[in-house]
Amino acid sequence: MSLSLIGRSIAESATLKLNEIAAILRDKGEPVIHLGGGEPKSRAPIDALISASALLNSGEIRYTPADGIPALKQAIIRYTDEFYRRKVEPENVMASGGAKQAVMVCLQAILNPQDEVIFPSPYWVSYPEMVKLCGAVPVPVFPEDGTFYPRLQDIEQRFTTYTKAVIINSPNNPTGAMYSEQFIAEIVEFCEKRGLYLIMDDIYHRLLFDGRRPINCYDYAKDTTENSKLVVVNGVSKQYAMTGFRIGWAVANKKLIEVMTNIQSHQTSGPSALLQHAAVGAINGVQSSVESLRLTLENNRNVMVEQLNSFDGIKVTKPDGTFYCFADFSVYGKDSTKLAEFLVEKVRVITVPGVEFGLEGYLRLSTCGSVKDVIEGVERMKWALDPNSPNELYIGDRKLVRDWM
Repeated sequence: MSLSLIGRSIAESATLKLNEIAAILRDKGEPVIHLGGGEPKSRAPIDALISASALLNSGEIRYTPADGIPALKQAIIRYTDEFYRRKVEPENVMASGGAKQAVMVCLQAILNPQDEVIFPSPYWVSYPEMVKLCGAVPVPVFPEDGTFYPRLQDIEQRFTTYTKAVIINSPNNPTGAMYSEQFIAEIVEFCEKRGLYLIMDDIYHRLLFDGRRPINCYDYAKDTTENSKLVVVNGVSKQYAMTGFRIGWAVANKKLIEVMTNIQSHQTSGPSALLQHAAVGAINGVQSSVESLRLTLENNRNVMVEQLNSFDGIKVTKPDGTFYCFADFSVYGKDSTKLAEFLVEKVRVITVPGVEFGLEGYLRLSTCGSVKDVIEGVERMKWALDPNSPNELYIGDRKLVRDWM
């Protein structure tokens, strides 16, 4: 079979594969605890459901403009004004089938083969593959000081004449690290001086803990004209617990948005009309669900960190936001893929191998589930890995016996 070079170079999404594994095991009646998920378990806002239901009941669900319905673009404009203090026009906005598609279409609009895209490591699993889909070269940059918090000099060291763009995801998936205000200010200035595109993936920007507030990249931009290469990406998936609705957006200069819209028009013709109306309801509706989710996630984060800190040999940096903990399990195995497979096989706990995010020996653990899931999931992991654990463990009425060292 003849396949393209790009097609053969793209790996399966590790996170989506784990969701599939979890669903299969649950269908078999297995007592699975999914600590690998990237979606909140709370319900979508009622305003989103009402808005979608109204359109559904009308029966008038048709094609929409490729860049989004006017009502959604106006909602995004208001959102940008409220959270970024940035006034933009409809031509600066494109709605898409999730923040992932917004990033993908942006990369397709700006990259040529062999261009390079820099992003801090650990990174979201899709960044390298999305860059490769454009025939370009991903350049992950791990902070030289060994933390999850990059410094400008880390980025500068990997800059070349081929560098075209920088992607920043803060707070970060998988680490939950919120990058410093100084770093954001410096990276905005750096990209402006070098003429680089700066893609700010802000999908988690309202899910922050310990009194932190979102950092506004526009506060540090000197170029506020239509020549600006600053692109802000966001969506409804995380903050509104609307992952399955697949609505995201990009805010950028008008020419870039025009090209992105042209590309999207040939890919998908634009997002679903029904789901766009749901997004309008969420953005314009009562916002209490966002704070409720944030508080739940902060409490789950605290429980997760406490549980992991009681686990001998495990090192964890307390997340500043999102719903992930990125913990160092290398004391129990340097191969994170084998470690994750072992945990699924022995105790039916699903985690994501750190190697998928660019850092071996780590596991990404999700705090999206219940406190019960967090506690029981880590307890099962501890039983499976810690040689000092009891020989037997009960999961419901099922008795497990350790037959490994």
